[in-house]
Formats: sequence, structure tokens, C-alpha cells
Amino acid sequence: MLVTDINKKQLAVSVAIPLLVGGLAAAINFSGFRDFQSLNQPALTPPPWVFSVVWTILYVLMGVSFYLILNSDKKNKTLAYSFYFAQLFVNFMWSFVFFTLENYSLSVFLIITLLVLIAGMIVFFYQINKNAAYLQLPYFLWVCFATYLNWQIFILNQ
Repeated sequence: MLVTDINKKQLAVSVAIPLLVGGLAAAINFSGFRDFQSLNQPALTPPPWVFSVVWTILYVLMGVSFYLILNSDKKNKTLAYSFYFAQLFVNFMWSFVFFTLENYSLSVFLIITLLVLIAGMIVFFYQINKNAAYLQLPYFLWVCFATYLNWQIFILNQ
């Protein structure tokens, strides 16, 4: 795909979808974000502002990645689409369970499920467009780190 071949409207929608999911999660779980800071925190917990910066970047990368899949000439993208939207849903649900319900044991289960879905998405994206898969790697790595944080918060706040 050449730079001149970019469908700007489709790219904008592709990027807007994960940004809207993340924004909705942030809006719904706002009070939980404040409560999060009062928890016993693991040693490697970054400052609060890091989360919003990192998640914004990751959502943009997710959207660009999905755009590459949408515009691939490859056939049979059903599993790639399924894993993409499933991981977005679980991502949203994890945020709700962790921040609003404050159910840290269930959130550990959900974040591990999210990791599995992201890994599957990367595998299916790789079969369609290698660059789309590579754009998901920072997301996978960040969720690995978030899994550590979630597990430690569960342990430290029982």
C-alpha cells in the first residue's frame, strides 16, 4: 500500500474505534481511577499520567493496525476481525471490573484472557499483514506489564 493509497476516512474511523472504547472506559471508570491511587501499589507502578499517555498511543497503534488488515487484499479475515473486536471488548470489561467493581481476582482472569486474545490477534494479523501484527507488539508488552501490576495489586490489597 502506497501512502497515496490511504483512505483517510477509513483510517480515521479505524483509529477512532479503539480511542472511543478507551475513552468510554475512562469516562465510566473515572472514580475508580482515583481510588486506584489509594491502593497498596507494586514497586514498578508508573506515575498516573503514564497510563493515559501509553493507552492513547496503544489505541492509535491498534487502529492503524486494524486499518492495514481492513485494506489487505488477503481473503478470510474473519478470525482476525473476531480476535480484534473480542480483545477490545475484554479490554473494556477489564477496566470496568478492575476500576469500578474493584474485583481484582476477576480482573486477573480477564487480563490473562486479554493477553491470550491479543496473542491470537497478532498471529492472525501476521498472516494477513506483518506490519499490522508488529504494531500490536507494544500493546501485548504493555498488557504483560499490566498483568504484573494487576496480580500484585490483587496480592497487596487482599
